[in-house]
Amino acid sequence: MNRAIAGSVFMAVLLVLYMWVAGYQAFVMMSSGNGIVITMGVALVILPVIGVWALIRELSFGIRSGALIKRLEAEGGLPEDTLPHRPSGRTVREAADEEFPLFAAAVEAEPESWRAWMRLGLAYDASGDRKRARWAVRQAITLSKVQRA
Repeated sequence: MNRAIAGSVFMAVLLVLYMWVAGYQAFVMMSSGNGIVITMGVALVILPVIGVWALIRELSFGIRSGALIKRLEAEGGLPEDTLPHRPSGRTVREAADEEFPLFAAAVEAEPESWRAWMRLGLAYDASGDRKRARWAVRQAITLSKVQRA
């Protein structure tokens, strides 16, 4: 099991434990008869629901992006990792930044290609820009859904 999946499972177990404890506390608070305490009890129910929604969204993102990477790899379309890495395993950012324009140009040439967007997301990730990497991968996921329909 890779680290990302293990981390996701661990967080899901912690969330379930938290929901159980919070649910019990919410029940106790809502049965108190005090308006403010009842409101706090309702909040204890709502906040974990938001947490579950966020967890499901992140798991869905991970599963879908992983599936697209596997498809791209099966097609031989994954960019070859020839970049130098630090002892920690991270890509040397300067080297990744040098290759980045190639992937950006591919998206400009084919803006409807989920493959180009996925490669751009991987390039953003290699450059250390996680926010843009997730945005580009979300674009790839959306485009892959449209192209399948």
